[in-house]
Amino acid sequence: MKALKITALNLDISWKNKIENYEKIEQSFKNVEADILMLPEMFSTGFYMRPEEIADRNEETLIWMKQFAKHKNSVVCGSASIHEEGKFFNRFYFVEPNGNFSSYDKRHLFSYSGEDKKYSAGKERVVVSYKGWRILLQVCYDLRFPIFSRNNSDYDVILYVANWPKSRIDAWQTLLKARAIENQAYVFGLNRIGTDGNNLEYPESSYCFSADGTEISKTDNNIVSANLDLEKLQEFRTKFPFLSDRDEFFYQ
Repeated sequence: MKALKITALNLDISWKNKIENYEKIEQSFKNVEADILMLPEMFSTGFYMRPEEIADRNEETLIWMKQFAKHKNSVVCGSASIHEEGKFFNRFYFVEPNGNFSSYDKRHLFSYSGEDKKYSAGKERVVVSYKGWRILLQVCYDLRFPIFSRNNSDYDVILYVANWPKSRIDAWQTLLKARAIENQAYVFGLNRIGTDGNNLEYPESSYCFSADGTEISKTDNNIVSANLDLEKLQEFRTKFPFLSDRDEFFYQ
């Protein structure tokens, strides 16, 4: 049996204050042990549409993540605003304890907020392998586009990190559950909490769903945890082989 424990933080992000957010995270996870420690979208700054003011230019968030992953002996993952070669990206880092990392640049930019005017879209879908699990990395608005996240039998878990406001929170929960059911995969969606610098509210709304749509996460003092079981997932897929009947199309 291959078990995977994912623990996420409902973080009330300090607006545009990287050091304060790093310290909050370190304190919150001080006594936590897990295979993967998960952080929200733009966890070091908040979802801010003036990247020229807050984007990492010297890999400062990645450097911190590497140090923290080594200290905790856990994967640390979450997204940050990044400046690279004259462009800005909303980049999801997946950092392993040994310092190796993968990254995914958010494909679907939230035009409603003007993200598409400030940030550049990623081009590649990214699936990482860790401890025998195949993990698809996704960011917030990607959740609304099921073709991009379609399971072509190439992953077991989807991780969504987000800043998804209260006014549309029903869509967030509904779509997370739908992605789990339609893709026969675990889906862990982590949302921030609190109020951001734009006065948008974010309620506690982080969940992990199993392949049949059952919520399996538990929350205690803003720590959200779920234990994933690869053997059970494979048994479920064998008993209900719905993926084999899927339409044949692939994301280009």
